[in-house]
Amino acid sequence: MYTYDEIDQRVVEQRVAQFRDQTRRFLAGTLIEEEFRPLRLRNGLYVQRFAPMLRVAIPYGMLSSRQLRTLAHIARKYDRDYGHFSTRQNIQYNWPKLEEVPDILAELATVQMHAIQTSGNCIRNITADHFGGIAKDEIVDSFVWCEILRQWSTFHPEFNWLPRKFKIAINGASADRTATHVHDIGLHAVRDAGGEIGFRVVVGGGLGRTPVVGPVIREFLPWQHLLTYLEAVLRVYNRYGRRDNLYKARIKILVRETGKDKFTEEVEAEWAHLKDGPNTLLAEEVARIAGRFTKPAYQTLPEHDASFAGQLATDTAFRNWYQRNVFAHKVPGYAAVTLSLKKTGVPPGDATSAQMEAVADLADQYSFGELRVSHEQNLILADVRVSDLHAVWQKAQGLGFATPNIGLLTNIICCPGGDFCSLANAKSIPVAQAIQERFDNLDYLHDIGEVDLNISGCMNACGHHHVGHIGVLGVDKNGEEWYQIEVGGNQGETRAGAANVRGASIGKVIGPSFARAQVPDVIERLITCYIDKRDSEVERFIDVVHRIGIEPFKEYVYGKADPQSPRRNRQLASA
Repeated sequence: MYTYDEIDQRVVEQRVAQFRDQTRRFLAGTLIEEEFRPLRLRNGLYVQRFAPMLRVAIPYGMLSSRQLRTLAHIARKYDRDYGHFSTRQNIQYNWPKLEEVPDILAELATVQMHAIQTSGNCIRNITADHFGGIAKDEIVDSFVWCEILRQWSTFHPEFNWLPRKFKIAINGASADRTATHVHDIGLHAVRDAGGEIGFRVVVGGGLGRTPVVGPVIREFLPWQHLLTYLEAVLRVYNRYGRRDNLYKARIKILVRETGKDKFTEEVEAEWAHLKDGPNTLLAEEVARIAGRFTKPAYQTLPEHDASFAGQLATDTAFRNWYQRNVFAHKVPGYAAVTLSLKKTGVPPGDATSAQMEAVADLADQYSFGELRVSHEQNLILADVRVSDLHAVWQKAQGLGFATPNIGLLTNIICCPGGDFCSLANAKSIPVAQAIQERFDNLDYLHDIGEVDLNISGCMNACGHHHVGHIGVLGVDKNGEEWYQIEVGGNQGETRAGAANVRGASIGKVIGPSFARAQVPDVIERLITCYIDKRDSEVERFIDVVHRIGIEPFKEYVYGKADPQSPRRNRQLASA
């Protein structure tokens, strides 16, 4: 965990006092809505369909148990007893009262948390690999570099009023677990031929109305120049990004219209004025930031635990959970556990205050008092002893967080949609729940194998539907809710050393949209097509789509193909 210094704490406390006064003046009528709106947005406060929504920053998705207990307390005292973990590794409260938001921010400040720059046309919360620091394929600890960027970007005077919001992701491992190619800037740690560490720089990716896989504009940026090069990118965007059209203001539009080569030339020319300047990073500065992170006191443990091996061999349910929800750790005798927030019947990403407090207890008992939030809207205990995995699994079952579906169809990424968001065209949560119910048979779910299914309630794509192997988008059709289906999207290869390395891709729409009640049937037909067309049980859905194209899938959905194929019937009979 990063621990605040005196300056960090003072900045957060001063912002709370500032926003308290701004809110007081707005409620008193001396600050008009047009003046208050940009101020509340910079403090994470939206006005949603039924109530304000407060987005709280969880920088690079890292939490202490104490912080999680405070989030639980806020949910119970100021909201409706739950919080929603988002794809930006933040938490959102959907029902706070405007007059109480300053009190919430004050309570957050007591545990080194805030809502600064979680909205507005500025650099947003920087996201990272939720397995940072513990993954075997790690090149750098992404959390350290995220913290360097957080300190650089917070209240940066030159980039506090950008043409549009700006999102950065850092991936410190060989596998891309942060979707770097669909961010405004994606940074992927690499080593050059001499073994020196640097970053591959992707600029101009994004989802929303114009989904695009961002191009690489520099294959290797030495780590010392990270801040100066990013400053050059943002200066070019600030200078040339459009401000006359909200829908054409993102950097992805500028890169596309300028062209990758010309845009890169502009960045390099700007960088020439900044390179080796005051923002050039020094080894001692990186070490200083790294020193602010507390490190787990790992024990020397055997690589193999006889008791654990016995539990794995004799308990099928535990073994299924272990295979899906446990991630290998670089320290012998430890593992990372994903607590699935995707139990059937529960809105994806939601957790009650009681659940949050119980997870905080698990973190204290089994994971050095720390946990992470993934952009897939789950929670992770990153440092669990292998000998404790069975006990953690049993306790996670009691919380409803032990569904063995990580990487599977029902591990759905889903935005709040029309149940809350004033921008949404359609509801997302009921669709996610209907799909979960249709595929609630865990044996069949595991037979299907790896499938990413993402749902968004509107074109803003908060549910990342464009990069789901299957993507569902809510659309408005004559005032009614309909759903468009895409296949073939991919955020990038998330597994180190995967047999079929699959880069980032944007899904393709298969055809006309569907009524809500039809969506589970459509998903089932897509899965049936996949099962019928795959070469073997290890060939993934995304690989089949890229091998045969989308036409066979369209035929199964819109044509005369029987959704109850012989293979599907056999699987249902044996389930």
